[in-house]
Amino acid sequence: MTRDEAFTQFLLRMGDNTLILGHRVSEWCGHAPVLEEDIALANTALDLIGQTQMWLGLAAELQGEGKSADDLAFLRDAWDFRNVLLVEVPNHDFGRTLMRQFLFDAWHLIQLGRLVKSSDPRVAAIAEKASKEAAYHLERSADTVVSLGDGTEESHRRMQEALDYLWPYAGEMFQSDEVDAEMVKAGIAPDPAALREEYDALVSRVLDEATLTIPESRFAHKGGRTGAMHTEHLGHLLTQMQWLQRAYPGAKW
Repeated sequence: MTRDEAFTQFLLRMGDNTLILGHRVSEWCGHAPVLEEDIALANTALDLIGQTQMWLGLAAELQGEGKSADDLAFLRDAWDFRNVLLVEVPNHDFGRTLMRQFLFDAWHLIQLGRLVKSSDPRVAAIAEKASKEAAYHLERSADTVVSLGDGTEESHRRMQEALDYLWPYAGEMFQSDEVDAEMVKAGIAPDPAALREEYDALVSRVLDEATLTIPESRFAHKGGRTGAMHTEHLGHLLTQMQWLQRAYPGAKW
């Protein structure tokens, strides 16, 4: 694998994570439990989609095939996506949505903090902008997890169930492969495995405050970030997200 090929895969991973999670979060628009949450979740989704535009735009530029971020978002099939499985699982209830957001936000902010120092100035610039949004996302999702986890008996039960369900998906964010090795060698991005200790410390601190118990199992689902395997949910999500572009290919609005 050449450096450019690895670089493209890395950019797709970053962009696909924010794209798919952004779409998932946007599904709450008009359906959140209270108006304030409806607006907050919509803004979070917009932030993530904005970051997607930058990551996938750079990936398209690197590919040199005349494609745009829109092409990569709307004209690829499920097996071409490189997002972690965590972001494609359905929203379920509000508790699971916020737990998923917290588990992703904690990783995302740590990752972006490393990317700010990337040897590639374009990556560093994107990370600099995205990290400001990610810091707010983490503050908000962590506070909500604590409020619900240490809230009523019902909210605590739901948040613990959400954590039990989602925790096996978190480990994929720290799996390393040849793409990561190439990025480390080039000084573009960190080794995912090197982020785990800081992540565990951050997550444990918040979940302790939320009176929630982290599952002991270290089993981790995998396959999303390499494209080897996705859940059935991604295909259903893409049919909703991509149908207009595919029904009217090349349409200008």
